Amino acid sequence: MDRIDTLENLLIHEIKDLYSAEKQLVKALPKVAKKAHSPQLKQAIEEHLEQTEEHVNRLEQVFEMLGQSAKAVTCKGMEGILDEGEDAMSMKGTPETLDAAIIAAAQKVEHYEIASYGSARDWAKHLGLTTHVATLQQTLDEEKHADHLLTTISQRTNSSASMAA
Repeated sequence: MDRIDTLENLLIHEIKDLYSAEKQLVKALPKVAKKAHSPQLKQAIEEHLEQTEEHVNRLEQVFEMLGQSAKAVTCKGMEGILDEGEDAMSMKGTPETLDAAIIAAAQKVEHYEIASYGSARDWAKHLGLTTHVATLQQTLDEEKHADHLLTTISQRTNSSASMAA
C-alpha cells in the first residue's frame, strides 16, 4: 500500500490512479465507439481515444519527472463508471436514447478525470513542480474540451431522442 503522508506521495498515488483510469479507457473506448449510432458521437469518441493514448504517454512522462516507474494502482472509480456505461450500452432502446445514455456515461468519465487531473495539478503547483503542472494542465484542458463537445452533441441527441419517443 502506498503511503500518503506527504503531498508528494499523494500526488504520486493520484498519478498511479490516473494511469490506471486512462489505461482502462484505452480498452473501453473502442467498444463504446462501436455502440454509438450518431456519426458525430462515434467520431468524438474515436478522437478522444487518440487523446487518451496521449494522456497515458504524458502520465508516463510525469512518472519519469517524479523519478518513479510507471505503475498503476487500480482505479476503482473508473471501473465503476465504466461498469455503469456497459450496463447502459447493453440496454435496448432507440438509437437516439442509446446515444444519450452513452453520452451521459462518457460525461461521468470526463467529470471524474477533470476532478482528478485538477487535484493533481493543484498539488504539483503547491509543490513547485512547474513542468508537472504544465503537463497535467494540458490534459485537464483536453478533458474539459471533451466534456464541452459531449454537451454540444448531447443537446442535439436529446432533442432527437425526445422526438423518437
